[in-house]
Amino acid sequence: MTLKLYAHPFSAYCQKVLIALWENDLPFTYRHLGEDDAIAEREQLWPLDRFPVLTDNGKVIPETSIIIEHLDLFHPGPIKLIPEDRARALEVRFMDRFFDNFIMDEMQKPVFAAARDGEEAQQKALEVAAKSLDKSYAWLEQKLAGRTWAAGEAFSMADCAAAPALFYADWVHQIGSQFPTVRAYRSRLLERPSFARAVEEGRKYRHFFPLGAPDRD
Repeated sequence: MTLKLYAHPFSAYCQKVLIALWENDLPFTYRHLGEDDAIAEREQLWPLDRFPVLTDNGKVIPETSIIIEHLDLFHPGPIKLIPEDRARALEVRFMDRFFDNFIMDEMQKPVFAAARDGEEAQQKALEVAAKSLDKSYAWLEQKLAGRTWAAGEAFSMADCAAAPALFYADWVHQIGSQFPTVRAYRSRLLERPSFARAVEEGRKYRHFFPLGAPDRD
């Protein structure tokens, strides 16, 4: 099998890539990073201590957006995750970066603080994240108006990024009722079979969530 993915099913960034693979039903070998030999292999392939990592016939591809671009280019399927039209593609890439930088990364800061830095640091990080995420939710509320998916009417790489980002962000700082468009979009993502599968495969690891996983979703 040409594709091999080093990933963990509870990781938000790993779920982003898994969604892309499952959207087009691409066959791949899943190297689960809960296993010591898979961790050692991944460290040899990409020693910068980040995951997921994809290999394709021995070629090492790190970084989630690059992985998805690689899949779309070399393993195309019926779901085109990057539009061929350059202007539309630019919007997809922009929204992809928005979800990674302003939702996913902000959500992770209090999670890391809870895991490493104690209760006081956790509370401070939660307060900062709440302000940052509310700004992002407010911007996204306007951006998504009239759209089915993040970059328009077609499911794309941007939605692969949005799904785990909004899923976990809502756990960290719930998307308020003042953002009905964002809440509805998150619900649509949860109904998408590829992401529903990611959520189910990660469910048994929820006890690892340092802030305590809420009893929903």
